[in-house]
Amino acid sequence: MDSFDQKIIAALQENARQSVSSIAEQVNLSRTAVSERIKRLEASGEILGYQVLTAAQTENGDRLKAYFEISHGGMECAPFVQELMKFPEVQRCHGTSGDVDLLVYVDVPNMQRLHDLLSAVTKLTPPGARIRTHMIMREWYR
Repeated sequence: MDSFDQKIIAALQENARQSVSSIAEQVNLSRTAVSERIKRLEASGEILGYQVLTAAQTENGDRLKAYFEISHGGMECAPFVQELMKFPEVQRCHGTSGDVDLLVYVDVPNMQRLHDLLSAVTKLTPPGARIRTHMIMREWYR
């Protein structure tokens, strides 16, 4: 990933709905070059997806947040993460060192959806993989 890719990602993080033309202006490349780079970044797993946040999601303190701690014994993480990011409740995935291979941060509306999501994630993991759920009880922000 070069500096143009980094600038494109930064522009998309600021506003993922902006036009390719607008991004091209910001990064000093042609629309075609920006479009091709975005497709390549998506295909390579650098861009995992796009999401919509609603007022209810950002203002509703009643949502449940949790981490799935996944140990899968050497499975390639990038394709697995691409599948995980298809679930709108999956907010972030962190590849880690040590016994845990992946931490998956999820934000769900209720316990039933957490259970359903956990079941779906379990089906994606190889036999013998271990998933532990850690509920977020309280958060502090900088």
